[in-house]
Amino acid sequence: MDSLCKTNDNSAAEVAALLAPLPVLQVQEYFNQLITSRGCNGIEVKHNGSFGKCVYANSEFEEDELILKDQILVGMQHSSNKVDCLVCSFCFRFVGSIEKQIGRKLYFKSLGLSGCCDGDSSGSEEDESIKYNGNDEQQCGGSSSNHNPLPQEVVSSLMNGEMALPHTDKFLLPSPLSCPGGCQEALYCSESCAEADWESSHSLLCTGEKSESVSRDALGEFIKHANETNEIFLLAAKVIAFTILRYRKLKAEHVNKQAKQSVSKQSLLLAAWKPVSIGYKRRWWDCIALPENVDPSDEEAFRMQLKNLACTSLELLKTAIFDKECEALFSLDIYGNIIGMFELNNLDLVVASPVEDYFLYIDDLPDAEKEAAEEITRPFLDALGDEYSDCCQGTAFFPLQSCINHSCCPNAKAFKREEDRDGQTVIIASRRINKNEEVTISYIDEELPYKERQALLADYGFICKCPKCLQDF
Repeated sequence: MDSLCKTNDNSAAEVAALLAPLPVLQVQEYFNQLITSRGCNGIEVKHNGSFGKCVYANSEFEEDELILKDQILVGMQHSSNKVDCLVCSFCFRFVGSIEKQIGRKLYFKSLGLSGCCDGDSSGSEEDESIKYNGNDEQQCGGSSSNHNPLPQEVVSSLMNGEMALPHTDKFLLPSPLSCPGGCQEALYCSESCAEADWESSHSLLCTGEKSESVSRDALGEFIKHANETNEIFLLAAKVIAFTILRYRKLKAEHVNKQAKQSVSKQSLLLAAWKPVSIGYKRRWWDCIALPENVDPSDEEAFRMQLKNLACTSLELLKTAIFDKECEALFSLDIYGNIIGMFELNNLDLVVASPVEDYFLYIDDLPDAEKEAAEEITRPFLDALGDEYSDCCQGTAFFPLQSCINHSCCPNAKAFKREEDRDGQTVIIASRRINKNEEVTISYIDEELPYKERQALLADYGFICKCPKCLQDF
């Protein structure tokens, strides 16, 4: 297996350059520009020799005050969650209508496919240790059995827009737009999101007729393998596609400028890779904690199994979208470090469901209006059960949030406000934060006992020594 994924001598130097840490000043400059573009000027990213990158407050924040909103670099909705929530494939905003959202959920529920709002859906037996740990954003409805099924014709009429529920005009959603490449997997809330996704990665990863991949058949095999083993491979593919497309754009811009001074291919590739290079990385099969159900004597075999799994995935991806000028991106070291980057960062993507807001609105109506509305809506709520509140869940890389360190007694939290309706992460002060104080969040449930907290944090590759852990030790 190693021979298949072996890096040739020509690209080995490029691989090493891509994985080399950026100079601290370059990292500082990058984050300063990012903070300015995000409009969150109350913070700054600093480099701490002991903890790496840290986020500090350069102004005071009161409790519940917004600290930052961070946009996604690359992200995806969990495959299992797609049957529960119809969202934009780029910004992850809910699309369609309340009726369509409810109808789809009930339809898939009747097929036994709904109720999977439980985080990572890779289903990988090889990697049972990967978890995307919850936080205050992750308040989704649990699953429940369908005790009150509705007639199929009622579900179909709701899903197809033939039936209108009362008061849904208060919860209008964007109409879903099809993928410009013609695939059936991607939908968008706007032309701008469709265009942005196409230009950033989807043009190479689209399975439709207008796909710019090398082989659509191979791409289909790669996607199938990822869905059957570990869906994080799909996100790693987005990173590689993102970098290839940035490289091509930078190269075209350089040619169009007719610059007298030539720029090397490696320089352009490093520039294209820069947004990814700032994320802390280690190879996936080396950095994850050994699962409790794996005997320590089997650790070497377990890690080799993960490495071989990644190698198989990479070979399928290489057949699908290989670009000779970006050959270094298809090395196993690069692939493993990309996956490890996701493993070592807090990467939950959560968007609250407007369906939950709709039923809460009905419940808060004056008695007479509520009674009239519930005559129509109650059967649908009963059919949904606890799943009426299922949110969009996925995985993403947020450049600024990835710099926020963990504490079991944090001063900030990830928390979606009423107006936050897309996949951007929102960090709110959970208490007063003083100027020059480090901003911290909890990657796990900080109310757990000490040993359980440390076991969960082992997946992130560190032992927590925050004040709470030192006290509980």
